[in-house]
Amino acid sequence: MSIIVDAGGLSCPQPVLMTLNKIKEIKKGKIIIKVDSNTSKENVSRAAQSQGWDIDIQEQETGYQLTIKKE
Repeated sequence: MSIIVDAGGLSCPQPVLMTLNKIKEIKKGKIIIKVDSNTSKENVSRAAQSQGWDIDIQEQETGYQLTIKKE
């Protein structure tokens, strides 16, 4: 089961803070983050990578879905 962080409609830094809080909470695994702006996509990507998480980005009609993983 994946954890989903729905940050659609929120402006930075809120999506980044939500993502970092979830990363601290679970330490490893898989998190799906939904954002609706390019800025949020870039900032969340950088934050996740800085914590050692791998990231996959998919563009969707309503924005972006970022899947981050850490073993």
